Amino acid sequence: MSELVTGDAVVLELRPARLPSRALASAIDLAVVFCVFMLVSVVVGIASVTLDEAAVAAIGVALFLLVLIGGPIAVETLSHGRSLGKLACGLRVVRDDGGPIRFRHALVRGAMGAVEILMTFGVVASIASLVSARGRRLGDVFAGTLVIRERVTAKRSVAVPPPPPWLVGRFSQLDLSAVPDELWLAIRQYLTRMHQLDAGVGRSMAARLADEVVSRTGIAPPQGIPAAAFLAAVVHERQARDARRVFAGGRGASSAAPVPVGGAPEAAGGTVGSAGGVAEAVGFAAPGRAVAPVAPGGSGASAGGAGSGAEEEKGAGGSPAGFAPPG
Repeated sequence: MSELVTGDAVVLELRPARLPSRALASAIDLAVVFCVFMLVSVVVGIASVTLDEAAVAAIGVALFLLVLIGGPIAVETLSHGRSLGKLACGLRVVRDDGGPIRFRHALVRGAMGAVEILMTFGVVASIASLVSARGRRLGDVFAGTLVIRERVTAKRSVAVPPPPPWLVGRFSQLDLSAVPDELWLAIRQYLTRMHQLDAGVGRSMAARLADEVVSRTGIAPPQGIPAAAFLAAVVHERQARDARRVFAGGRGASSAAPVPVGGAPEAAGGTVGSAGGVAEAVGFAAPGRAVAPVAPGGSGASAGGAGSGAEEEKGAGGSPAGFAPPG
């Protein structure tokens, strides 16, 4: 994968095409172009039987330039980098900054292609593509272009880990309307990749994201809750609200009770002192003192039955999500 930075400081993840796929696409393009060239040559030859040899030679050079060189240039310009062969192989020609090519890019590529592909039977283009780190031939280097793969294997989406059961529904009264979509995206990316980060880096990122959420909502989380657990609980609350809004058709969404996910109890007994398991799982150090969880209405959490609480603990085990249930 090639990471390119545009003028707007946006990192583009492009997958450059390598020699085998490019050679196959070029072979398809050349076969089509030569078939068209032979067909046009036969038609022009029949029509010019009465001309002298100099005129026939001039017509032959013109056909070579128009069909074998001008044809690919016109096709790449009009199709924005997708010739027939590249379309069949899932490739496309783009600029170095990831934008679509224009006529001048296609012109330079076509002129250089006549030398490194047609006149040398592709030897120069193959060597240049093998030497280049991004598989570019000389025409791409001079034109400032890159051939990329458009059809790539789709990545499996990673689900956001659920919050600890003792935090489900604790932030049902939180106003999340001021939190922008960009911040939600950043939080989701952190939660799905937090186990791949260094412990120190993960702690700093979670703390920074939690501070952003607090500044947008105006309400700080209770003391002793790890930042990662707080972010997971806030994301879970937003997803629950969206689900209620979709399934209820927007009627009564504001007055509906929080919907627990995964069978987790809405209010469980115990203290946040057991958040040490959460902190250990996500790389945050939880304080040693116990902190009572905050109920949605601001009162203490209602005590749940011991038997049902144990069953919910087993059902909402912390290993898949990375959060340990309270002990």
